[in-house]
Amino acid sequence: MSFDTSVELLRFHNVAYTIYAIIIISVVAWFGYNLTRPEKAKPIVRIPFYGYIAFLVAGGVGHHIFTYNTIPWVSEDIMRHEIKPDKTFDIEVADHKFKLPQEKMNIHYGDKVYFNVKSHDLVYGFGLFRQDGTMISQMQVNPGSRNDLLWTFNECGEFDIMSTEYSGPEGNNMKVKKAVIVTGCDDKGGKS
Repeated sequence: MSFDTSVELLRFHNVAYTIYAIIIISVVAWFGYNLTRPEKAKPIVRIPFYGYIAFLVAGGVGHHIFTYNTIPWVSEDIMRHEIKPDKTFDIEVADHKFKLPQEKMNIHYGDKVYFNVKSHDLVYGFGLFRQDGTMISQMQVNPGSRNDLLWTFNECGEFDIMSTEYSGPEGNNMKVKKAVIVTGCDDKGGKS
């Protein structure tokens, strides 16, 4: 199983966590039912209860181990010191405005892109958003700190850059529409 975008991953996690939550709620209901029964529960009831808890722990931990390598950005984060980006963009932020290296950052499908973002005054956010408002990725941008994001673009389209941190009322309008343009899906069979 492999997920190319955060939207696919979110759909999978919605289903998995809904099932997991229903199972946990059933444990609480079962425990409450046993507490309110007029006759005392026999000691043998404890074995299924602890088995149920062990199943929940194994299922929760197993889910995260199972999805560890399917999340597209995990291995990239772990091995980032060995990855040479295809493109690098140096972006500056000051006075509630993004200063981009160029008006439109053109990227090809599958490119590994390094965003190096520097704040000159406040804590900002740097988020990449699809046109429907869903977020691809984001990071916090602290002044005086290294703030970088390495991302592989596995979907084509036009993406907005927006601040994802509260930096005062002026920060609400920190958005650059269609700043990132990803093309080439027809060449590599990607999604558009």
